[in-house]
Amino acid sequence: MSVETWMLFGAMVLGLVHLTAASFTFKAQVGNAYSVGPRDEDLRPVGVAGRLDRAQRNFLETFAIFAAAVLLLVVLDREGGWLSQVGSLLYLGGRVLFLPLYAAGTPWLRTFSWNIATLGLAFVMAAVVWPR
Repeated sequence: MSVETWMLFGAMVLGLVHLTAASFTFKAQVGNAYSVGPRDEDLRPVGVAGRLDRAQRNFLETFAIFAAAVLLLVVLDREGGWLSQVGSLLYLGGRVLFLPLYAAGTPWLRTFSWNIATLGLAFVMAAVVWPR
């Protein structure tokens, strides 16, 4: 597997971490009876559970784009360039940092980690069309 596809796999694992963290903290907030029931009251997560829920949604907003870009690299046989490798590393690294920073409510560093991930995503997308 290439660096880019390993980073895609890592992002998939990170997606499961996001889902688990958001789910377990919400369950701790509302209790087991609510989480296994029909959820008719439509309770919203607050505090850390709310931040983890928002972090998960934020991750999902970019993950599909990243996955599509990496898969295009594979299909077009454009993996292995510096732009796609650095970009995929920046994307995953920024997203990994984003989760605990968002959970902790850290303002500026969280945004910086998002910017790093977004720059990485732009690099990967550019590698799809940029001549090597």
